[in-house]
Amino acid sequence: MRVQVVGAGRMGRAIDGALRAAGAAMLPIGGRGADGAGADLVLLAVPDAAIAEASAMIAPGPIVGHLSGITTLAPLVGHEACSVHPLLSAAGLHTRFEGAWAAIDGSTERAVDAAAEVARLLGLRVFRVRDEDRAAYHASASIAANFLVVLAATAERVAATAGVPREALIPLAERSLANWARLGPAEALTGPVVRGENETLALQRAAIGERDPASVALYDAMVDASRRLLDQPAAPAEEAE
Repeated sequence: MRVQVVGAGRMGRAIDGALRAAGAAMLPIGGRGADGAGADLVLLAVPDAAIAEASAMIAPGPIVGHLSGITTLAPLVGHEACSVHPLLSAAGLHTRFEGAWAAIDGSTERAVDAAAEVARLLGLRVFRVRDEDRAAYHASASIAANFLVVLAATAERVAATAGVPREALIPLAERSLANWARLGPAEALTGPVVRGENETLALQRAAIGERDPASVALYDAMVDASRRLLDQPAAPAEEAE
């Protein structure tokens, strides 16, 4: 399968370099207006808003795929279409894909197989996300990546008002995330909500209101979400493994 990546941004260069290293038959990276000549699979590594335009430039014949998380297959109309979205942040040529996951889909089984083969070459594990589930999938990825950073930044900001260095919070956050991965959310959750310490929660909220008032609404939302998590029924033993 001869593959051409169109788009030389961070993800495009990372995908192209990793596929070359894996021994894939790669054509030179295509720039603006590339038509995919000679390729069996064209991967569009372009901004979401440019996918339809880039797809329209590809001559009939090859499977055409994009690397977007939220975009459906609709902008690839006129082609046998697929999508491959590596669930990680690309950092250019030195991005390591091995062991991560990717969302794939395709308009035909052949296109799905092509997407899965790209993922295999990159060392990615795969799951399939249909068009109607794309927005929910992408929202979950944004929460897991971006919102965790926002919460950590909030903790850092409040800690700084008490003279606590951000480095002191890092092992706590890392172990909590590791516990979530190992035990699931309900078992990993600790702290005053779990223990029912409402006076402690009130003291925390008052301190945040005094020192970082813009974060009070976020604190309230997280306390409410923690309580809802505790109220969820436990998974059956066979599902909790």
